[in-house]
Amino acid sequence: MKSTKYDGCSRRSFLKASIVGITGVATIPMIVSCSVLRKDAPSKKINILQIGCGRIGRSMDMPGILKQDDARMVAVCDFDSIRVADAKKYVEDYYSRKNISIDVTAYGDYREALQRSDIDAVAVSTPDHWHAQPVIEAALAGKDIYVQKPLTMTVVEGRAVSNIIRKKKRAFQIGSQQRSEAQFRMACELVRSGRIGKLHTVKVGLPTDPSGGRTTEMPVPANLNYDAWLGCTQLAPYNEDRVHSQNTDPKKRYGDRPGWLRIDTYCLGMITGWGAHHVDIGHWGMDTELTGPISVEGKAEFPTSGLWNVHGPYHIESKYANGVTMIIDNTFTTGVRFEGTDGWIFVSRGSGKVTASDPASGKKIPLDASNPDIIKTPLGEKDVKLHVSEKGDHHLDWITSIKTRKPAATSPEQAHRSCTACNVAWISMKLGRKLTWDPAKERFVNDDQANAMLSRPQRAPYGIDRILKKT
Repeated sequence: MKSTKYDGCSRRSFLKASIVGITGVATIPMIVSCSVLRKDAPSKKINILQIGCGRIGRSMDMPGILKQDDARMVAVCDFDSIRVADAKKYVEDYYSRKNISIDVTAYGDYREALQRSDIDAVAVSTPDHWHAQPVIEAALAGKDIYVQKPLTMTVVEGRAVSNIIRKKKRAFQIGSQQRSEAQFRMACELVRSGRIGKLHTVKVGLPTDPSGGRTTEMPVPANLNYDAWLGCTQLAPYNEDRVHSQNTDPKKRYGDRPGWLRIDTYCLGMITGWGAHHVDIGHWGMDTELTGPISVEGKAEFPTSGLWNVHGPYHIESKYANGVTMIIDNTFTTGVRFEGTDGWIFVSRGSGKVTASDPASGKKIPLDASNPDIIKTPLGEKDVKLHVSEKGDHHLDWITSIKTRKPAATSPEQAHRSCTACNVAWISMKLGRKLTWDPAKERFVNDDQANAMLSRPQRAPYGIDRILKKT
């Protein structure tokens, strides 16, 4: 069978090549770069490396970055050699239509690309369990960072990510694009300006995931570096429903929600998948972006058969020190409802979707209120004004932050705190009982069992533990 080529390297090279770290320990198999960096690369453009070329990368992050005039996507990386070849062609074809000639370099190991001095920033669109490590390594390499939500899988990872990005003073943005959408900003400005009186309750509606998934072990596809894909998680038999589609039709390869989203080894389910979006908006409107709940009580149904084991129906109540209770429930309309002593405001994406398989709120109006005047009356000079993303474009907001070194719509600490609220809710759901949380110490109060779930064991040589020991 003829080898598939990537920048002049064969598929065998993609799977077989490896590097040895300074310590002499073999690390992630990689593709050795077989192209020479262009000497005439655009000197005034922000050169970007795309890490992860699957569904969310192809549907949102890559298109969003490619259209930015001040950016150039010069490299792509994925552990699936078919995906990285598709991504290389996709980017080069896009630029070709714009009469821009760029030779995009394809990598099987992003760390090789991080060594390039001509790469300024990275966009991380990987599965959730592969967020923390490349983000930290990119920050340490001096790159600015865009990462998909949720920020991390665990609270411990999130704290490390936030600390390192801030210490290294890297421009940062997370894929909580609702922060850049006008109706979400307006809702939070109105709530924080007192338009509904004293806020007492925030109701967050999220969808659920289906159970199921095939459990039969399958041969690992020749194009997939499966050990690297598993990363710091434990070894597990390969199954297409565990990872992502291997559909041979390129038009269908990136459309379906991958199986890893439904396995809590790689994703905690909708509580972080969509919770990271709506809890973040709840925090924005509550003015609790840099703290978290003081108690959380959750219950959920978990599948007992099949490969997919993330939560099904659920109900969570989190109390905050400011007296507000956040209630998260799958029976609520998808969106965020702020309730105060003088009325309510509901905000959602309306009928909009990021990808074809995303749930919508079912409401045509993305911003609604108990009294139309709450929304229609303009904000005054003394009212709260929040961050405005130019053109409502989340990726442009990131590029602007890179250029100006001013904060983007979401800081790493805000992203960590929103993710943490989802993490502690998940822990409460798993344990099925009320927990007391200390948002300052980021620990549960007098609960060793719950605190043990704030981190996870990491399979060497992957994960952030070894990196943190060195730094």
